[in-house]
Amino acid sequence: MSQLTCGFIGLGLIGGSIARALKEHIDNVSIIAYDINQEALAAAFHDGVADIICDCIDERFRPCDYLFLCAPVQKNDENLLQVITHLTPDCILTDVGSVKTNIHLHIARLGLEDRFIGGHPMAGSERVGYVNSKAILLENAYYILTPTSQVSQDKVNAYRDLVKQMGAIPLILNYEQHDYVTAAVSHLPHVIASSLVNLVRDSDSEEGIMKMIAAGGFKDITRIASSSAAMWQQICLTNTDNILSLLDDYITSLQNIKSQLESHEEDDLYQFFDEARIYRDSFISASSGPIKISYSINVDIADEPGALASIATIMAMNQISIKNIGIVHNREFEGGVLRVEFYDEEAVNKAENVLLKKGYHIYRKQ
Repeated sequence: MSQLTCGFIGLGLIGGSIARALKEHIDNVSIIAYDINQEALAAAFHDGVADIICDCIDERFRPCDYLFLCAPVQKNDENLLQVITHLTPDCILTDVGSVKTNIHLHIARLGLEDRFIGGHPMAGSERVGYVNSKAILLENAYYILTPTSQVSQDKVNAYRDLVKQMGAIPLILNYEQHDYVTAAVSHLPHVIASSLVNLVRDSDSEEGIMKMIAAGGFKDITRIASSSAAMWQQICLTNTDNILSLLDDYITSLQNIKSQLESHEEDDLYQFFDEARIYRDSFISASSGPIKISYSINVDIADEPGALASIATIMAMNQISIKNIGIVHNREFEGGVLRVEFYDEEAVNKAENVLLKKGYHIYRKQ
């Protein structure tokens, strides 16, 4: 089997996770990497993830079969101009940005459409940087490919097969469709979540009662508001038209609900909630969406000293890593409830089985 060579301009959370997945799943792959963070590069070399680390973008990238642009969006254009002179025409160019229109337009201006396939792994974490990268981040995640109209089908097929080998699920869209879809299921929800959090902040009493009791459902639907402000600022500034269009539609729907509330339209209000429930229940239970799943369970515990420690001990004895743990302080549940968050679905299933055998009552988060 011939050697596959992949270059990375940027080796943070996503770039590092792709590089790790390539190393884990593909034999005879060589990774060439550049990043402004020299510590990240040294760590990647030490881990055996990067075979060649570069202190600048130069001819060392010439052997690449794939070149992944994984720097922040505003730096990708600049980095592309530096690296393109060192690559062969057969090298497949790709990126990992969550907005595709700008990079596709830039590629067209440079006359590189015969070798560019946009990429967007629908995976992420609230943690950043190479140090937090993991091959498992891509496992069963949708990986959207946005080929240009001029790139060959052979290149598209090769990239699609590479995504499958990394353990992700390839999905091919055109870049306009990608940006509209992600605006609806990822970008607008982040705007809404942040606006809800800010509404509660601005409406709260001096004593902070709303903040004190905000838990359960409110924390679930606003969890994504904890994401990087800088990243979402850039997404909003690059996918503006799609977000504005969908935001207009959302505002119209809120105005309709407001009218139904004012008129006490019982049937319409019931239909509103019931249609949402039915559609929401039809979603697949997988880790493949643009907004990462919170892998967690709620556990009934006795209101007595040592109850929380007992759960933690059981997890430790069964070698189950806990990401976060805490008491649910509101009364969505009848008794005392402990919420335990894990890193992946496998840990959730294992924890659930262990605790059920110990006689605990579990509420599985959906």
